[in-house]
Amino acid sequence: MPAPGPPATEGDASRLQVSEPRPAAPAVTPSALVQEPRFDAAYLNNPKPVYPLMARHMGMQGRVLLRVLVSATGTPDKVELKRTSGSEVLDRAAVDAVARWRFVPAQLGDSPVSAWVLVPIVFALQR
Repeated sequence: MPAPGPPATEGDASRLQVSEPRPAAPAVTPSALVQEPRFDAAYLNNPKPVYPLMARHMGMQGRVLLRVLVSATGTPDKVELKRTSGSEVLDRAAVDAVARWRFVPAQLGDSPVSAWVLVPIVFALQR
């Protein structure tokens, strides 16, 4: 197995797309019927996941969908694989990166609260 190389740069023949996060469907609770949290998630200055060198060399591509529980402080409390890319290597790279990210937390009124958000990550090779 080749040693991991440096992170992909703009000049590399690979491309990584990270779409804006979307709120996951909230669980219905009595308090949610009164007022739902507002979640305007932002990625801040989080680095894109590294496209694994082995995956690039093998031509692996795919879309990973992660379900992230963002705490009231903006840190990811849980990162779950909602939909696999079909490659364990790409899935792991996405989970590892997003677990280190920081988010703008959801708001309930003026107070930050924990909330789930969906984070899609696309690993695609340029042709």
